[in-house]
Amino acid sequence: MAALGFSSGLPWALSGPTLRLWMASDHVGYGVIGLTANIGLAYLLKFVWAAVFDEVKPPFLGRRRGWLIPVQLALALAILAEACSDPARNVSLTLALGALVAFCSASQDIIIDAWRIESFAPRLRGAALAGEVWGWRVAFLVSNAGVIALSIKTGWHVAFGLMALLALLGPIATFLAPEPEVVREKLAGAKSRFAMAVREPLAEFLSRRGAAVAIAFILLFRLGGALGATMLGPFYISLGFNRAAIAVASGPISLVCGLAGTALGAVLVARIGVGRALLVTALLQVAALCLYPVLGLFPHLPHILIIISAVESFTDAFSDTAFLSYMSGLCHPEHTATQYALLSSLAPLALHTVAGASGFVAAKIGFLPFFITAACAALPGIALLLVILRFYPPANRRVTTARHSP
Repeated sequence: MAALGFSSGLPWALSGPTLRLWMASDHVGYGVIGLTANIGLAYLLKFVWAAVFDEVKPPFLGRRRGWLIPVQLALALAILAEACSDPARNVSLTLALGALVAFCSASQDIIIDAWRIESFAPRLRGAALAGEVWGWRVAFLVSNAGVIALSIKTGWHVAFGLMALLALLGPIATFLAPEPEVVREKLAGAKSRFAMAVREPLAEFLSRRGAAVAIAFILLFRLGGALGATMLGPFYISLGFNRAAIAVASGPISLVCGLAGTALGAVLVARIGVGRALLVTALLQVAALCLYPVLGLFPHLPHILIIISAVESFTDAFSDTAFLSYMSGLCHPEHTATQYALLSSLAPLALHTVAGASGFVAAKIGFLPFFITAACAALPGIALLLVILRFYPPANRRVTTARHSP
């Protein structure tokens, strides 16, 4: 599971933050860099083609491994093609290849999640998920801070190309993994499958009191962070920080702070409940966003960059624990998988849609006003949270949070 988690986490930064820093280093316009946020739409829309991996069985290696190995090989080739592109000369091609990496990555995630659920008994799924989370976070460190540091010596093309080589660990792990033995019930037809998989869970959720408020909150909770995160790489470059300083700031220190934030977030949820934990973490997120204008006032100071990056990693992970717990608690026991999949697709919607305009906004008003605007964009989500706590408080039920969120 750690190896599959590594394979899942490796491509995420290559179509997101690391790609944006590469483009900023090559002096691509901020507006175009912001459009990279839209590349991640594949992660939101993966439920559209997920049924293919359930309904169509490949002629070799079984239903899960027979799909996973070809998808992982295609992912490695897509990363290699992206490494050979040149955003300074043909940014459209680089963006298209980044979108292809995201599509293959999202497809891989669908199959890995299905393989994990089908392969482990309920009592072992928590350990399996933990192994996947650790693998994912290590891979993100490698493909983000690792690639940035490596690019100083080798250049961006070689650094990205080595990630294509590391991506081959995925098919090796899949080949060594056992194919899960699952007996599937054959439903009458497409209509029956749709009713069972989508219509009933959706109708049940929408029939609840306060469903619209909950959906609006999920959509807006990460809006401020989505806007700010998209332009961090260009912001660092504009302040004169070199790639070495950026790699240190987003490296092991941020990883440790993120893991600590996850653990402390879980403790907070257990001690004061999901609702109040959400409020505390939401306010901390706004405070973290307000630190970026402070960084703009003290450019060329690497220790300030490291501190702010560490705080941002901690608060992100801290708030994620409460937020994922809240979404998990909204799921009906009979429709947990489908309802959580739909809700978790809504959560990063702002990152992959509205955040696409962040580069144009930053170029128009400047970075300091931009990050102040991003902090203000988090306030509607907090206002909706106060409405939820007053009129639709989260139920106190035992929940299990999901792993990461691209």
